Amino acid sequence: MPSRDSEHQPGIPLTRWYRSLAAAGLRNPDVHGPARYWLQLEGSFTRALQQECRRSFHVEIRQEGFGRPTPEEAQRLAIPQREQAWIREVRLCGDGHPWVLARTVIPLPCLAGRNRILRNLGNKPLGAYLFSSPRWQRGPLETGLCVPHGHGQPRLARRSIFHDGHHALLVGEYLLPVLYS
Repeated sequence: MPSRDSEHQPGIPLTRWYRSLAAAGLRNPDVHGPARYWLQLEGSFTRALQQECRRSFHVEIRQEGFGRPTPEEAQRLAIPQREQAWIREVRLCGDGHPWVLARTVIPLPCLAGRNRILRNLGNKPLGAYLFSSPRWQRGPLETGLCVPHGHGQPRLARRSIFHDGHHALLVGEYLLPVLYS
Protein backbone atom coordinates (compact mmCIF):
# COMPACT_ATOMS: atom_id res chain seq x y z
CA MET A 1 0.00 0.00 0.00
CA PRO A 2 1.26 3.50 -0.71
CA SER A 3 2.32 5.69 2.14
CA ARG A 4 0.32 8.82 2.83
CA ASP A 5 3.20 11.03 1.74
CA SER A 6 3.52 9.40 -1.69
CA GLU A 7 -0.13 9.88 -2.64
CA HIS A 8 0.15 13.52 -3.58
CA GLN A 9 3.07 15.85 -3.25
CA PRO A 10 2.05 18.80 -1.06
CA GLY A 11 2.08 22.09 -2.88
CA ILE A 12 1.63 20.53 -6.33
CA PRO A 13 -1.95 21.05 -7.49
CA LEU A 14 -3.63 17.89 -8.69
CA THR A 15 -4.68 19.76 -11.80
CA ARG A 16 -1.08 20.25 -12.90
CA TRP A 17 -0.92 16.49 -13.48
CA TYR A 18 -4.00 16.24 -15.66
CA ARG A 19 -3.84 15.58 -19.42
CA SER A 20 -6.97 14.68 -21.35
CA LEU A 21 -7.29 11.12 -22.59
CA ALA A 22 -8.92 12.50 -25.69
CA ALA A 23 -5.36 13.33 -26.72
CA ALA A 24 -3.75 10.27 -25.10
CA GLY A 25 -6.35 7.75 -26.30
CA LEU A 26 -8.25 5.19 -24.24
CA ARG A 27 -5.89 2.56 -25.71
CA ASN A 28 -3.26 3.62 -23.19
CA PRO A 29 -1.92 0.46 -21.43
CA ASP A 30 -2.95 1.87 -18.02
CA VAL A 31 -6.59 1.95 -19.11
CA HIS A 32 -7.86 -1.63 -18.97
CA GLY A 33 -9.99 -3.90 -16.77
CA PRO A 34 -10.79 -2.31 -13.41
CA ALA A 35 -9.20 1.02 -14.39
CA ARG A 36 -11.55 1.33 -17.37
CA TYR A 37 -14.51 0.46 -15.13
CA TRP A 38 -13.70 3.25 -12.66
CA LEU A 39 -13.03 5.81 -15.39
CA GLN A 40 -16.30 5.12 -17.18
CA LEU A 41 -18.58 4.67 -14.15
CA GLU A 42 -21.63 6.86 -14.84
CA GLY A 43 -23.38 6.92 -11.47
CA SER A 44 -22.16 8.05 -8.07
CA PHE A 45 -18.44 7.36 -7.70
CA THR A 46 -18.84 7.66 -3.92
CA ARG A 47 -21.59 5.04 -3.81
CA ALA A 48 -19.55 2.65 -5.96
CA LEU A 49 -16.54 3.09 -3.66
CA GLN A 50 -18.70 2.48 -0.59
CA GLN A 51 -19.95 -0.77 -2.13
CA GLU A 52 -16.36 -1.82 -2.82
CA CYS A 53 -15.43 -1.49 0.88
CA ARG A 54 -15.29 -4.49 3.15
CA ARG A 55 -15.27 -2.50 6.41
CA SER A 56 -15.48 1.28 6.12
CA PHE A 57 -15.51 4.31 3.87
CA HIS A 58 -14.66 7.87 4.85
CA VAL A 59 -13.80 11.25 3.38
CA GLU A 60 -10.62 12.93 4.61
CA ILE A 61 -10.32 16.64 3.92
CA ARG A 62 -6.88 17.62 2.62
CA GLN A 63 -7.72 21.30 2.23
CA GLU A 64 -10.66 23.51 1.46
CA GLY A 65 -11.24 27.21 1.25
CA PHE A 66 -11.26 30.16 -1.09
CA GLY A 67 -8.66 30.15 -3.81
CA ARG A 68 -8.12 30.67 -7.50
CA PRO A 69 -8.86 27.87 -9.93
CA THR A 70 -6.18 27.09 -12.47
CA PRO A 71 -6.59 28.90 -15.80
CA GLU A 72 -7.76 25.65 -17.38
CA GLU A 73 -10.37 25.07 -14.62
CA ALA A 74 -11.63 28.65 -14.98
CA GLN A 75 -11.94 28.14 -18.72
CA ARG A 76 -13.90 24.87 -18.26
CA LEU A 77 -16.27 26.65 -15.85
CA ALA A 78 -16.51 29.76 -18.04
CA ILE A 79 -15.48 32.11 -15.22
CA PRO A 80 -12.86 34.89 -15.22
CA GLN A 81 -9.36 33.54 -14.56
CA ARG A 82 -8.78 35.71 -11.50
CA GLU A 83 -12.14 34.97 -9.88
CA GLN A 84 -12.03 33.27 -6.50
CA ALA A 85 -13.82 29.96 -5.96
CA TRP A 86 -14.38 27.50 -3.13
CA ILE A 87 -11.84 24.73 -3.67
CA ARG A 88 -12.11 21.43 -1.85
CA GLU A 89 -9.50 18.66 -2.02
CA VAL A 90 -10.24 15.38 -0.27
CA ARG A 91 -9.13 11.77 -0.08
CA LEU A 92 -11.81 9.13 -0.53
CA CYS A 93 -10.69 6.25 1.66
CA GLY A 94 -11.85 2.65 1.71
CA ASP A 95 -10.96 0.19 4.45
CA GLY A 96 -8.46 2.64 5.91
CA HIS A 97 -6.57 3.38 2.65
CA PRO A 98 -6.86 6.32 0.25
CA TRP A 99 -8.30 5.18 -3.10
CA VAL A 100 -9.10 8.47 -4.80
CA LEU A 101 -7.99 12.08 -4.53
CA ALA A 102 -10.75 14.51 -5.47
CA ARG A 103 -10.68 18.21 -6.27
CA THR A 104 -13.82 20.29 -6.58
CA VAL A 105 -13.94 23.87 -7.83
CA ILE A 106 -17.12 25.75 -6.91
CA PRO A 107 -17.50 29.29 -8.30
CA LEU A 108 -18.75 31.85 -5.76
CA PRO A 109 -22.20 32.43 -7.36
CA CYS A 110 -22.82 28.70 -6.92
CA LEU A 111 -22.54 29.02 -3.12
CA ALA A 112 -25.64 31.18 -2.64
CA GLY A 113 -29.06 30.12 -1.40
CA ARG A 114 -29.69 26.42 -0.88
CA ASN A 115 -26.22 25.61 -2.23
CA ARG A 116 -24.55 27.24 0.80
CA ILE A 117 -24.29 23.71 2.15
CA LEU A 118 -21.46 23.09 -0.32
CA ARG A 119 -19.11 25.12 1.93
CA ASN A 120 -20.04 23.09 4.99
CA LEU A 121 -19.90 19.46 3.90
CA GLY A 122 -17.10 18.58 6.29
CA ASN A 123 -16.36 14.86 5.98
CA LYS A 124 -19.58 14.19 4.09
CA PRO A 125 -19.07 13.10 0.48
CA LEU A 126 -19.93 15.72 -2.13
CA GLY A 127 -21.23 12.98 -4.43
CA ALA A 128 -23.90 11.98 -1.91
CA TYR A 129 -25.23 15.55 -2.00
CA LEU A 130 -25.05 15.96 -5.79
CA PHE A 131 -26.61 12.61 -6.66
CA SER A 132 -29.38 12.92 -4.06
CA SER A 133 -30.57 16.24 -5.47
CA PRO A 134 -32.66 16.22 -8.66
CA ARG A 135 -31.51 19.82 -9.31
CA TRP A 136 -27.93 18.77 -10.06
CA GLN A 137 -27.18 17.19 -13.42
CA ARG A 138 -23.81 15.81 -14.46
CA GLY A 139 -22.33 16.78 -17.81
CA PRO A 140 -20.20 14.40 -19.88
CA LEU A 141 -17.33 12.54 -18.22
CA GLU A 142 -13.86 13.47 -19.40
CA THR A 143 -11.05 11.01 -18.73
CA GLY A 144 -7.38 11.86 -18.44
CA LEU A 145 -3.87 10.87 -17.49
CA CYS A 146 -1.90 12.26 -14.57
CA VAL A 147 1.52 13.32 -15.77
CA PRO A 148 4.01 12.87 -14.25
CA HIS A 149 3.13 10.05 -11.92
CA GLY A 150 5.22 7.96 -9.61
CA HIS A 151 4.77 5.00 -7.30
CA GLY A 152 1.54 5.36 -5.34
CA GLN A 153 0.55 8.58 -7.12
CA PRO A 154 -2.48 8.99 -9.37
CA ARG A 155 -2.05 7.79 -12.95
CA LEU A 156 -5.62 8.12 -14.17
CA ALA A 157 -8.25 10.78 -13.66
CA ARG A 158 -11.74 11.75 -14.67
CA ARG A 159 -13.72 14.90 -14.25
CA SER A 160 -17.08 16.38 -15.03
CA ILE A 161 -19.10 19.51 -14.62
CA PHE A 162 -22.30 19.41 -12.59
CA HIS A 163 -25.03 21.96 -13.39
CA ASP A 164 -27.80 23.36 -11.20
CA GLY A 165 -29.67 25.72 -13.49
CA HIS A 166 -27.27 28.59 -14.18
CA HIS A 167 -24.66 27.37 -11.69
CA ALA A 168 -21.88 24.88 -12.36
CA LEU A 169 -19.06 23.20 -10.43
CA LEU A 170 -16.14 21.05 -11.57
CA VAL A 171 -15.31 17.73 -9.92
CA GLY A 172 -12.01 15.98 -10.64
CA GLU A 173 -11.30 12.46 -9.36
CA TYR A 174 -7.71 11.19 -9.41
CA LEU A 175 -7.51 7.41 -9.08
CA LEU A 176 -4.74 5.96 -6.95
CA PRO A 177 -3.30 2.69 -8.35
CA VAL A 178 -4.36 0.74 -5.24
CA LEU A 179 -7.99 1.13 -6.39
CA TYR A 180 -7.62 -0.70 -9.69
CA SER A 181 -4.35 -2.68 -9.57
